[in-house]
Amino acid sequence: MNWYVEVLKKYAVFNGRARRKEYWMFTLFSVIVSIVLGIVDAIIGTKALELIYLVATLLPTLAVMIRRLHDTERTGWWVLIQLIPLVGFIVMLVFTATEGTPGPNKYGENPKGLQAQV
Repeated sequence: MNWYVEVLKKYAVFNGRARRKEYWMFTLFSVIVSIVLGIVDAIIGTKALELIYLVATLLPTLAVMIRRLHDTERTGWWVLIQLIPLVGFIVMLVFTATEGTPGPNKYGENPKGLQAQV
């Protein structure tokens, strides 16, 4: 839950780096919330709750994805590869699952190093 809240605190922060754990925990929690809201929407016969959640989390989702790409020393423009069906999904899956660059890179300090100092 902390990882989810941390991403929401950085609502539209597109600079810096994000750990794999931060990205994947946010993604997992978002999927769980979407499923629950989808079930509630089906029960009450609407799609409003799921749509509101999707719109509300669009910016933090893009921001954490771009920060995750920065951790692997890739530009945020790689997000656009998702416009290519299937290929884009596979490429982003590999990029977001790849270990981040050890030490600082052009996007900032290693987020793992920052966590270890706290």
